[in-house]
Amino acid sequence: ADEPSFALDVMPILSKAGCNGGGCHGAMAGKGGFRLSLFGYDPDADHLAITRDARGRRVDPGEPGASLLLTKPTSTVPHKGGRRLEVEGDDYRTLAAWITAGCPGPRPDEKTLVRIELAPGTTVAEPGGPARVLEVTAWYSDGSHRDVTRHARFTSTDEAVCTVDDAGRVTVIGHGAGAVTAWYSSQIAVAGVVAAFPHDLPPDTFTAAPRANLIDDLVLTQLADLRLAPSPACDDATYLRRAFLDTIGRLPSPEEVRTFLADRAPRKRERLVELLLARPEFVDYWAYKWSDVLLVSGAKLRPAAVQAYYAWIRDRVAENTPWDAFVRELLTASGSSIEQGATNFFAVHQDPETMAENTAQAFLALSINCAKCHNHPLEKWTNDQYYAFANLFARLRAKGWGGEARSGDGVRTLYAAPQGDLIQPRTGRPQPPAPLDGAPLDADDPADRRAALAAWLTSPDNPSFTRAVVNRVWANFFGIGLVEPVDDLRASNPASNEPLLEALAAFTVEHGYDLKSLMRLILLSETYRRSSEPLPTNRDDRRWFARGYPRRLMAEVLADAIADVTGIRDTYTETRLADGSTEKIPEGTYTADARALQLADSTVKNAFLDTFGRNAREITCECERSNQPSLVQVLNLSNGTTLNDKLASPQGHLTRLLATNPTPAAVIDDAWLRCLGRLPTDEERKPVEELLAAAPAEEQRELVEDLFWSLLTSREFLFRH
Repeated sequence: ADEPSFALDVMPILSKAGCNGGGCHGAMAGKGGFRLSLFGYDPDADHLAITRDARGRRVDPGEPGASLLLTKPTSTVPHKGGRRLEVEGDDYRTLAAWITAGCPGPRPDEKTLVRIELAPGTTVAEPGGPARVLEVTAWYSDGSHRDVTRHARFTSTDEAVCTVDDAGRVTVIGHGAGAVTAWYSSQIAVAGVVAAFPHDLPPDTFTAAPRANLIDDLVLTQLADLRLAPSPACDDATYLRRAFLDTIGRLPSPEEVRTFLADRAPRKRERLVELLLARPEFVDYWAYKWSDVLLVSGAKLRPAAVQAYYAWIRDRVAENTPWDAFVRELLTASGSSIEQGATNFFAVHQDPETMAENTAQAFLALSINCAKCHNHPLEKWTNDQYYAFANLFARLRAKGWGGEARSGDGVRTLYAAPQGDLIQPRTGRPQPPAPLDGAPLDADDPADRRAALAAWLTSPDNPSFTRAVVNRVWANFFGIGLVEPVDDLRASNPASNEPLLEALAAFTVEHGYDLKSLMRLILLSETYRRSSEPLPTNRDDRRWFARGYPRRLMAEVLADAIADVTGIRDTYTETRLADGSTEKIPEGTYTADARALQLADSTVKNAFLDTFGRNAREITCECERSNQPSLVQVLNLSNGTTLNDKLASPQGHLTRLLATNPTPAAVIDDAWLRCLGRLPTDEERKPVEELLAAAPAEEQRELVEDLFWSLLTSREFLFRH
């Protein structure tokens, strides 16, 4: 037999046994005086620790069976980690053979692992059926391959659908579509698991379902596999409100509702979508969304820089700049922080490591942070790849910034120096600069490395770039991403509908990264139009889009909606500083009628936005925004000043409405149209109309305020449905 290889044979055994895990010898301080690199990211250091530390007492080539590397994990001698190897097992024999051979270390000319494959690619089974066994094959740089199933680590991405044990046996326990991932030596492979729901559906449930474009075809294909019936289309009023909120972040006006409902001409949805995509509020909404991703915040930038950064983003949205061009311009920006607003992307991230992490997170939806200290435990990114990627930013310099972040004129000039490198702490020398999974650059080339970075990152051949923006746009319109969390596109977190994500990515590339084309495709699909009322045959749908998913309006949209209904807007006069103090916003920054979605700075002081979970823009993560309900939110709406003062205001909409001496029917129509985007049903109208008609004149105002209050605190108003 061939001499065992330390990198290819010994390290996988230690990883599978958990010896180099974070709870054992892979911990920062090791265990029992023995320390290994976490998950084996540093084979050279591990070989040294095993063969040289403690005077080499852990291995004994003369008597391999007496080696602590064998006696400890077999519990021949006391071991706090318990039994990890069997004396009669293949792993024991491999380790013994390696010790007998003199403990050879990693060889520089040795073949390397290229990829792993998991078979079968998809498992179709019913809950309670026999377990299916997966097989993992490793492929190497010399073209060879071998079965590594027993050394792979398996996890289920959805344990409500299936579980998987250490041997790769998959047991289906529930209905739905899930997946199993295999991890071996920093390589990841994924296999799907499908367990159809036990619904007895007519054969034409899916073939007769309406289809508008590729989205519907691929969603219906999956729903057929899962036996989940698609919900019927929502009514026109619901679609109108939904499209307004998702596309421009505001409610339709009563006049817009009446016009759309009265329109009987064909293709009225197409005309609506084109109008929405051309509205000025579209620019406000999407500039705000991208400002969340790009961390436009006074907590990190001076006021003038905040405005310049936001203005740059807003201008690109207004010009409908293709997403790839948007990102290329941002990543290669140089010059004044005021005249070249895009340079503030690098002012927000002060060191090469943070720049690398946030670039990957914002534009690739990949979290590489863990690889800063060791190989990523859930992804394929290695510690060396992390520092190679971060080294692309090592030559960025800034001048003209001194003292406190909010002092002086705030002008900062960004430029790329012709030399300079980031040191890889593990080796004490620079890692050759390289994109993730990309070819390294010439370390001595004085050119700005960001040009190569931008070209690699925005290339159609870089799948993560396109998938990331497609997933963000999809999540905006459907409430959940094809991949969840939205900014977590690691290989071990597959999409709920992989063919759909791939098709939408291809569509986006084909249309030159014009995001409006992608939005148009989504808005006109029958999938987007589905009712959010669950059917008995799709009630269990969680992420396969058989129906719409209601969600609470995001804080800024809700604040603007309340202002639109009441006619009273918040004023924005102060920002909150990091120490808790406040600072006046320069006069003229925001007009008196400014909407929450027009705020450039996330530190603008507003209690309502904070209460309802706006994005603080402290880190590049969708988790910064919260849609979770709270008692404080309930109290704010029920008896706080947010609604009551605005409804009672002499300058508000109710004052203007009542000044026209409207009939009870007119008041009711206005309330329902303005708050809910629809006319009331007869059951809703009758009791309210009788109450208003019977009330004395002096009580009319109070009753109308109560009517609007009840609608503004209803779930139908607070939720996009």
